[in-house]
Amino acid sequence: MSPPPGAGSQPVPGADLAALLAQVARGDHAAFAQVYDRVAAPVFGTVRSVVRDPSLSEEVTQEVFVEVWRAASRFDACKGSPMAWVATIAHRRAVDRVRSEQRAAERDRRSAAPMIAYDDVAETVEDNLDRERVRRCLGALTELQREAVTLAYYGGYTYREVAGLLGVPAGTVNTRMRDGLIRLRDCLGAGR
Repeated sequence: MSPPPGAGSQPVPGADLAALLAQVARGDHAAFAQVYDRVAAPVFGTVRSVVRDPSLSEEVTQEVFVEVWRAASRFDACKGSPMAWVATIAHRRAVDRVRSEQRAAERDRRSAAPMIAYDDVAETVEDNLDRERVRRCLGALTELQREAVTLAYYGGYTYREVAGLLGVPAGTVNTRMRDGLIRLRDCLGAGR
């Protein structure tokens, strides 16, 4: 895999990478260009092997060199070679990016899932409250209205069948039902 754009000038012969990093720590732009030229290809290769995506690999490689510029003063030759130090930065940045991308993908998956699962408990409580409100409102009807409404709506009888069961004319059942339903509507409407 080729290095990112900009990597191509020739390094100064004999310049030691550790010495170049020391110059970078002092803000030497020319030394930084030489460090870049020497390690751009291996850094990009390390990042690409972890990140896989070419465009993300280029972004991470750029972040690596920003960190090399900022942290060059922390390089300690006693702890390892300059190339190992830069490669460690590259690997850590690449792993961090992969983890960040995975977390973002997981957040997206979670946010795409239904926000609130169906709540059986809340549904049961609401149903119980509705039933209690209907019972209370049925209790507010006259005995004749309650009897007609209960037979028609809970018993499943037609108005004509209710009239036959109660032994009253169908017109009387219609009047009881109408008046009872109006009172129920008013009662249930006020209960909300």
